[in-house]
Amino acid sequence: MAEHIIINEVGPRDGLQSQGKTLSVEARLTLIEHLLGCGVEAIEVGSFVSPKAVPQMAGTAELVARLPRRDEIGYSALVPNMRGYELAREAGTRSIAVVLSATETMNQRNINMSLAQARAASAQVLARAREDGIEARAYVAVAFECPFEGRTPAKVVAALTEEMLEAGAGKVIIADTIGAANPASVCEVLGQVRNVAANLPLSCHFHDTRAMALANVLAALEFDVREFDCSIGGLGGCPFSPGASGNLATEDLVLMLHSMGLHTGIDLDRLIDSVPFVEQLTGVALGGRSYSWLRRQRDRQRGEA
Repeated sequence: MAEHIIINEVGPRDGLQSQGKTLSVEARLTLIEHLLGCGVEAIEVGSFVSPKAVPQMAGTAELVARLPRRDEIGYSALVPNMRGYELAREAGTRSIAVVLSATETMNQRNINMSLAQARAASAQVLARAREDGIEARAYVAVAFECPFEGRTPAKVVAALTEEMLEAGAGKVIIADTIGAANPASVCEVLGQVRNVAANLPLSCHFHDTRAMALANVLAALEFDVREFDCSIGGLGGCPFSPGASGNLATEDLVLMLHSMGLHTGIDLDRLIDSVPFVEQLTGVALGGRSYSWLRRQRDRQRGEA
């Protein structure tokens, strides 16, 4: 049996939060239902942030309450602080994630906290989630390069990973927030991280800003990473990080993994059909690097059938 790779679809959160158009809860729910129809089994559905800061995420509590197949699907939501965690818990969220930026300046610009304050706040949320029996994950953002401070030392990423695991994170996601990683830097960072998380599950979040996301996934696979974030059609980026455009497109990642003989459980044909649907919802032209080729191949096969 082919080895299974977990695809965590972040389009409904990371993909939508930077868009100029704010979708209704109904539209976001329809997007999630389309993704479920493709076989996606892990979805980051939104974030419990202030709607004044990120209006695209307003109504996440209502969205969580209306999610289908809640006992089958790995739904998760982002929480920025303890207030966000409380809102997520009250809404019935079963899996939350905190985001800890690895540099001082990114924390100051993003959440108006020092690195020390952000570490403490993240640890507090993780510990509380563990007490409440809620699955908790931690992102270590700008893990390769910060838009304000430059290259992030691998030893800093490893230390923060260890700290978040000790605080209660069941998994740490190493995030290339601005798409600055390359396969060599991925090996350097994950080599250091594996020193403190030798047998623990890790995930990676790569942006395709410099066209290296798939190469970075390949490097991460060598370090036993078996879960990756991606976004349908390459939708999204971080609104607080200059140059963070271009999430790794789900269709690109699934195509590569399937071509390598790995299993994701995702129907690539249905995924291709979902890209134009998301375009209609968002008003943004979408499609990963392989999308045009995939569509031609699919249409040719249908014409020959």
